[in-house]
Amino acid sequence: MKSRVLLFLTAFLAWTVLNWVPDWQHLVVGLLVAVFVAWLTGDLFVKQPHMLSRPSRYFYFVFYYVPVLIWECLKANLDVALRVINPKLPIRPGIVKIQTSLKSDTGLTFLANSITLTPGTMSVDIDRDRGLLYIHWIDVKATDVEAASARIAGRFEPIFKKIFE
Repeated sequence: MKSRVLLFLTAFLAWTVLNWVPDWQHLVVGLLVAVFVAWLTGDLFVKQPHMLSRPSRYFYFVFYYVPVLIWECLKANLDVALRVINPKLPIRPGIVKIQTSLKSDTGLTFLANSITLTPGTMSVDIDRDRGLLYIHWIDVKATDVEAASARIAGRFEPIFKKIFE
């Protein structure tokens, strides 16, 4: 029940901030949509709502994760753009395994999505039981699990441990 209430409040707040028009019709529609979303998917998102009450998690997310994600995306965009412009640069696509110590579903999802958002890599599968992610990489630079893990997830995983574990 707490997760549905929390999701309702978050969805309604997001609706009012992103679609703010000071009339009652927009607020009623936002209220109805937030209730529907919370009722339909409330138990899927927040398994441990008490973890959201720690402000340090938000600090790490906003001031540590977001700048790292932006920086990694910029670097990867430049790398992919150079590979498109200069056909002499190597492209060795392949699927590699990376090891992660993240246990929470939210942490694994954020890690997989962050890898996919970074151009040149895409999360293909998660083996939750063994803590493995399978990643398609445009230019495989390392095939062993440890080296690939350090290159692909090395910047994100410590941040997600502080936020989601």
